Amino acid sequence: VKPQLVSKHGVDVVHDPLFNKGTGFPMQERDRLGLRGLVPPRTLSLETQTEKLASHIRSEQDNMIKHIHLSSLQNRNETLFYRILIDNIKEFAPIIYTPTVGQVCLKFGSLFRRTRGMYFSSLDKGQMHSMVYNWPIDDVRVIVVSDGSRILGLGDLGANGMGIPIGKLSLYTAAGGIHPRQTLPVMLDFGTNNDKLLRDPYYLGVQHRRLEGDAYYELLDEFMAAVRFRWPNVLVQFEDFSSDKAATILQKYRVDALCFNDDIQGTGATTLAGVLSALQAAEGSLGEQRIVVAGAGSAGLGGATTLLQGMVHKGMRTEEAQQRFWLMDQDGLVTTARAQGQSAAHRFFARRDEAEPLSLLDVVRRVKPTILLGLTACRGVFSEAVVREMAKHTERPIVFPLSNPTANAECTAEEAYEWTDGRAVFASGSPFDAVQLQGRTFLPSQCNNMFIFPGVGLGATLAHARRVTDRMFYSAAEALAASLTDDERALGMVFPDVSRIREVTVQVASAVVRSAAAESLGQLPGGVTDPREVPAVVRDSMYDPTYSPIVLAPGKRAGRE
Repeated sequence: VKPQLVSKHGVDVVHDPLFNKGTGFPMQERDRLGLRGLVPPRTLSLETQTEKLASHIRSEQDNMIKHIHLSSLQNRNETLFYRILIDNIKEFAPIIYTPTVGQVCLKFGSLFRRTRGMYFSSLDKGQMHSMVYNWPIDDVRVIVVSDGSRILGLGDLGANGMGIPIGKLSLYTAAGGIHPRQTLPVMLDFGTNNDKLLRDPYYLGVQHRRLEGDAYYELLDEFMAAVRFRWPNVLVQFEDFSSDKAATILQKYRVDALCFNDDIQGTGATTLAGVLSALQAAEGSLGEQRIVVAGAGSAGLGGATTLLQGMVHKGMRTEEAQQRFWLMDQDGLVTTARAQGQSAAHRFFARRDEAEPLSLLDVVRRVKPTILLGLTACRGVFSEAVVREMAKHTERPIVFPLSNPTANAECTAEEAYEWTDGRAVFASGSPFDAVQLQGRTFLPSQCNNMFIFPGVGLGATLAHARRVTDRMFYSAAEALAASLTDDERALGMVFPDVSRIREVTVQVASAVVRSAAAESLGQLPGGVTDPREVPAVVRDSMYDPTYSPIVLAPGKRAGRE
């Protein structure tokens, strides 16, 4: 194992989460680093520490308390944190991210103990190029950035939305193998329109209304220029921006910068992968489907767009594929009669053959959809009447309530299976427990972006890609759909078991690397020339948390820098 060279000594080593081992420092290392007497005398192995901490966290019943324990561990010993998370990814991913992260963001101000990541605010105009040098790491490869304007289905949480970039990047490391020191969570605090936060004397962010128009985009331009100046090859993932800005921001930067929007492209690719996988169970082709998308925000439009691109990729004309979609918003079916003044994407999917804004139930009765996607963030939108009506007209209805957190899911797994007499092909955004029905056990799949974005980020950075394209996301979706084992398909699963996510990431990242090379936007990594060798290179590049020896850098002496 390669040693880590440090310029720190004594208690400063213990206080740095990237180097701290807690009780894991061997005696010779304690002497070398001036730690003797600063930690308890007994040395515990990483395996023993993992067992101890995981057992302690499991003893708690409340998921928020579990999150607090894990977050505290991350802030003092990142190696142990990621060892626990990787070894127990299926159990603890819902604690680190959805659905628990929604609660975390709601209480972020009161939970705040130690800063993590960077905040760029409206107070920092003209200072961002110098601010980026406050970050101590020179090799940042992935940034996840949010402006807190649309946190999950919870709305505008302002600076409290920082829990999202932190949680996403934890999964980049645990699922995607990006080294934690190469990640940077960022909050763009350009104000909030949340009146409660504006009145809160303890709110951590700036207390003014959100900037709009040129004032907003000038600051965003400054931020993007600053991070790309210091880290020219960094991948920027946009996360939880409001629907009125998300697509605009993506289009603004996607050609000239290495970036993507996970709510639009990640959700779309994950949904496409789920549909491709589900169609194997339903024995149908993508171009034959009638797809109703409930939710016309950035995630809903992203899902619809990626599915349409999948149809076109398989040979359909765009105009023909367009007619396979029915887009719903809070007022009903999106039609040309009321799409004027909305975005180009809304107008593209607006139905020309309907003049009135039909309800979801009316659309299901008329269209007889084979696929029902939910991205509304509204619990109960997929009512019993809607699902039963759908099930009347298709043998294997594909029902995907994709909204997070769990409380906002359009229906539960139990409801979907019960209302379709066990015929539904089901996947949801947040996890549901197994369902017992009619003497059968159903294992609901989780259609979660964590199957896609870590692999896309890892693949794009390894390939030194110049940008992230739709073709790369399509390749990622195909790789994800193909990653299920025969046993998983036999159990009716639509997505792989989360416990296998790192191996799935290898397949997704490899597909992205090959796509980047094929598009002449990147190169095969590790000096390989045969695309078949890419998975081995990807696998070898992935961070695996172990305790490596720590050595004082040459020229450093105990007790002084």
